[in-house]
Amino acid sequence: MTHTRRRSARSRVLAPSAALLVLAVAGCSGGAQPSVAVPTPSSEAAAGYCEKLHEELPETVAGLERSDPSPDSDLTAGWGDGAIVLRCGVPRPARMDDSQSKAVDADGVNWLLEQSDDAGPRFTTTYRKAYVEVTLGTEYAHDITPLSAFAVPVRKTVPDSL
Repeated sequence: MTHTRRRSARSRVLAPSAALLVLAVAGCSGGAQPSVAVPTPSSEAAAGYCEKLHEELPETVAGLERSDPSPDSDLTAGWGDGAIVLRCGVPRPARMDDSQSKAVDADGVNWLLEQSDDAGPRFTTTYRKAYVEVTLGTEYAHDITPLSAFAVPVRKTVPDSL
């Protein structure tokens, strides 16, 4: 029985094509937005506040253009390819019960500060009917300036809980 080499020749032609396809796909996905967990708001009212907040968020923060993370959601937003990420409708952080927790005020909005050793700071609004979380990259480890960009939208769309 004799075997033909047709399949081998065809495989040699297809192999480079498949390799090029993989490289092309990898090249296109290099600029993909970071993935962020979409929160589940505690109530329909909280979800409504978050949707309104999403509409009011600025196009630039700290000189960074808006580039929302994936998956696309009215509960998340981002600037600078993940340097600044906002999530609305997050659960109440346990650290809010700690009397030693640190908080900051940025233009009339109070934020709980949570600092980690391996990432930038995370801020969560306090005294609001929906919790808004902003995570900043390590370049903002000692800079709360970006929070000012969120003060007016948060005050306008997420009511005080007091």
